[in-house]
Amino acid sequence: MPELPEVETTKRGIEPWLEGQTIEQVIIRQPKLRWPVAEQISGLVGQQVLRLDRRGKYLLVEFESGTAIWHLGMSGSLRIVKPEEDARLHDHVDWVLSNGWILRYHDPRRFGALLWQDKGATIDQLAALGPEPLLPAEETGLTADSLYQQSRGKKQAIKLFIMDNATMVGVGNIYANESLFMAGIRPTAQAGKISKPRYEKLLGCIRQVLGKAIEQGGTTLRDFVNSDGQPGYFAQELQVYGRGGKPCRVCEQPLKEIRLGQRATVYCLQCQKY
Repeated sequence: MPELPEVETTKRGIEPWLEGQTIEQVIIRQPKLRWPVAEQISGLVGQQVLRLDRRGKYLLVEFESGTAIWHLGMSGSLRIVKPEEDARLHDHVDWVLSNGWILRYHDPRRFGALLWQDKGATIDQLAALGPEPLLPAEETGLTADSLYQQSRGKKQAIKLFIMDNATMVGVGNIYANESLFMAGIRPTAQAGKISKPRYEKLLGCIRQVLGKAIEQGGTTLRDFVNSDGQPGYFAQELQVYGRGGKPCRVCEQPLKEIRLGQRATVYCLQCQKY
């Protein structure tokens, strides 16, 4: 599933091709995605793309009348293609741009979405999202102290706590595993028992892991023109995720794999003691 770094990489990849361009045609081959494609999308013809942004795993394309909001779901991807390139199976939506290129949405499982937010409004999917970990703390209020205070009394596992979009956005399963390993914290530890200094370290690790993943994704993919539109995961850098039973890269002890919140969770009993 595309997570925050992959969505950020997507934004950066398609941004130079969209900003300032006018939508000349909208082609919707399959309107039934996770939610039906918003009816306002067909009315984008003649409107100019003002800017692109990201909120959690949502990609925001701003127009004068409002914002088109993409969610890539489990298998969705966006790429820039030439007009003569025939649509493939599962190519559900095209935006034909005034620069002669097409933004094309591909989604085999159709768990993604193309929503609409009127200017000055906020849709439900965005309203409930917590702070962005990669923005400055003075803008978001996300600090070690805020995490510490929010977690008091919680028996919830720390991994599930940091993956909760109400706590902060963008810490998906891969990056939760990796951040907790870097911080030396067991994913099963109760969130309410983690000390403030540990939250300080964990928040720094989350920011470091996400930032590194964005750099890796951009380097792996390079651009979104005539590619498969799939941002590169930083698989070469993974310390624990997907490595259950293999030796820890630090202490060489076998990594333990469990299910936590129905998600694969891998950690080191030796390196993650807290």
